[in-house]
Amino acid sequence: MGPFLAFSRVMDKVSGTFGWVADACVLLACLISAGNATIRYTFNYSSNAWLEVQWYLFAGIVMLGASYTLVRNEHVRVDLVYGNLGTRGKLWVDVFGIICFLMPAMVLLTWMTWPFFLDAFLRNEQSSNAGGLLRWPIKLLLPVGFLLLTLQGLAELIKRIALLRGIQPSGEVVVEYVRHEQ
Repeated sequence: MGPFLAFSRVMDKVSGTFGWVADACVLLACLISAGNATIRYTFNYSSNAWLEVQWYLFAGIVMLGASYTLVRNEHVRVDLVYGNLGTRGKLWVDVFGIICFLMPAMVLLTWMTWPFFLDAFLRNEQSSNAGGLLRWPIKLLLPVGFLLLTLQGLAELIKRIALLRGIQPSGEVVVEYVRHEQ
């Protein structure tokens, strides 16, 4: 399990870094939104580029922050059943969910969004709005975000299997399960 747990720790750090980037996107989106509104109402001036950059940042928040949300074990579940299970039951539900739902969906979405990005990149696609931005950078966030979520899902699966085998991996998910057990 050693090399697998090492991979898991590396992925936790990678996802943590992208989580920090997603946090920075939140701050930037707020600042740009406030600045854009102030300029629009004060000087009666606006730019489509500033409006588009806000939704680009929102996409960055979602796509780059999803893998860190998984590291923190904060994704939405049906807690009606999950909350009443013991630690081993929760681990088995997580293993089943990761293998049967998360991994197939993320692999498929990564594979499907790559040509979407590549087409926009090769055509140097731009927004149809006056003063609009290039579209390929935002479309790149799709396969990157889904790939990060795929790799983090694999890391989470490794951690859950280790816990089921009685091995205590380091990471936030361990704290979550230990806290519920006490």
